[in-house]
Amino acid sequence: MSKPLIALVSARSARALDDDLLPLQQALIAAGTHAELVDWDDATLDWSRYSAALLRSTWDYTQRLPEFLAWAEHTAEITRLLNPLNAVRWNTDKHYLHDLAAAGVPVVPSFFIEPGQPADALPEHAEFVIKPAVGAGSRDAQRYVRSERAAAIIHAQRLLDANRSVLVQPYLEAVDQHGESALLYFNGRYSHSIRKGALLKRGEAATRALFAAEHISARSADADERALAEQTLAAIPFIRPLLYARIDMIRDAENKPCILELELTEPSLYFAFDEGSVQRFAAAIIACLNTSDSATSA
Repeated sequence: MSKPLIALVSARSARALDDDLLPLQQALIAAGTHAELVDWDDATLDWSRYSAALLRSTWDYTQRLPEFLAWAEHTAEITRLLNPLNAVRWNTDKHYLHDLAAAGVPVVPSFFIEPGQPADALPEHAEFVIKPAVGAGSRDAQRYVRSERAAAIIHAQRLLDANRSVLVQPYLEAVDQHGESALLYFNGRYSHSIRKGALLKRGEAATRALFAAEHISARSADADERALAEQTLAAIPFIRPLLYARIDMIRDAENKPCILELELTEPSLYFAFDEGSVQRFAAAIIACLNTSDSATSA
């Protein structure tokens, strides 16, 4: 039997920034597969050659979402897309936070302003964050206080003028002390967790880079964080478990964890911060390839 060939899908602008790619390629090869690093928009590739196209660092999709989703739909028709197409469609737009909230999942309160609506329809918060509904890596996200409302409206209007929906969330002060927690799950099973330091500094302009600089450290998830992660995964509105999920959360004013983002498309998995995690993920990929579960199809 020939070895499966897996495409580790990145982007030209992201390959050198993705610390997970080479360790994952090496772990997959060591586990008995072939793995190639490829770019999602490489028109010369024959995607039918691959046993699976595994989305990793397609981090430029936020500026090219219709093109990216068209590619994902085409690719899912001729090979196994991981995570599957329904997850990618749902998760690439942060309106999914409404679905989680409607399912009873505690999320950071999220208010959306849509293109065509007035930019000054901002909710009243003492401190808040404006970001695009389709975005990644804190790009185009900025922190404001109430006295900076005029600047925040200009920011929102710039996004709306580019036909981008705007997400407004209160800034939860606990993140300055405790940072964000990210919990990683492979095939529905908890793998490991990390801590991110606060990304958005008061008075600092939004990053124009592919993603904002991150300060990462290993940590053990608390019991209430694990419980919230599992509640969140159970609320995903399609067949599960998914091959991979990263659940990002912060604590509110009552010290309760709440969901900031649910990353199902192209999250960093932070293998360097947990020994054995890349081997666990490689094993999860191979197990996924050896099943015909509809959760791994479009």
